[in-house]
Amino acid sequence: MSVSGRSSTAAHREAVHPASVSRPGGARVPRLAFAAAVAAALLIGAATPGIAAPAGERAAQGERYVALGDSYSSGPGMPQQTDAVCGRSDRNYPSLVASAVGADVFTDVTCAGADTTHMAGRQVSAPPQLDALRPDTTLVTLGVGGNDLDLAGVITRCVLVGYLSPYGSPCKHSFTLFGSDEIGSRIKATAPKIDAVLNEIHARSPQARVLLVGYPSLLPDDGTSCRATIPLAVGDFGWVRDKEKHLNTMLAQQADAYGADYVDTYGPSVGHDACRPAGVRWIEPADSAEGAGFHPNATGHRSMADAALATLNG
Repeated sequence: MSVSGRSSTAAHREAVHPASVSRPGGARVPRLAFAAAVAAALLIGAATPGIAAPAGERAAQGERYVALGDSYSSGPGMPQQTDAVCGRSDRNYPSLVASAVGADVFTDVTCAGADTTHMAGRQVSAPPQLDALRPDTTLVTLGVGGNDLDLAGVITRCVLVGYLSPYGSPCKHSFTLFGSDEIGSRIKATAPKIDAVLNEIHARSPQARVLLVGYPSLLPDDGTSCRATIPLAVGDFGWVRDKEKHLNTMLAQQADAYGADYVDTYGPSVGHDACRPAGVRWIEPADSAEGAGFHPNATGHRSMADAALATLNG
């Protein structure tokens, strides 16, 4: 659905400055080292100094396309990297979508470590991502929200408590003390920030069709564990899966309320999570030549691009 087709209620919502995104990093290493690797990977791009390379504009024929988002959109560690500061690959799903639609202008400002605040504000040396939008932009993809939950901190805690109680659900218990749902509260708090980003996209590019892209399946959808590869407690695999589904549900609801299109990347990726062997998995469990740990590899980005294109053509 076109952005211009959103409801009058959504059209008059008060805009709020958006928040950021992240890089998870999984690994088959000792627990403390894994936790440190996860935290570092998730935060790459959030605090890396340097001068970001200018957003690339590729001539072709058709759409005027701008890609916004975090590391799940930028493709950190995946060859070929075109921006080391933001962990951006020329094989990420925005690049594949741009090629498929024959974009007349393609501007990719996705950046590892971005959250909703980096849509309207600077991310170290990288300018606000929304500044890439123009009045004549016709297509926008947005993949953001994970970093607003402090995913790095969540996974690090899960690994540490998993070492103490490997066969229980210690991470779940630590985030749900006294009947609370801390991660659920973070997801709820992120919803208006997503709404604010969507409204600002419309204000800057009123003719653009907007695709809000969800997150692919990171862990087994059936809740099974693979502690030899990812050292979470056995009972926390299903809980982390549920929290990711909750995040995706919120994103789908925001897209629907706003009049944007939600891109389901989770469904097509079930069975290709980080627990699967090489050649089957679309999510790398640790940093490798195929991509950053806990991030989609090239096949994963191909699947995400296919999902976005199916949404465009649906």
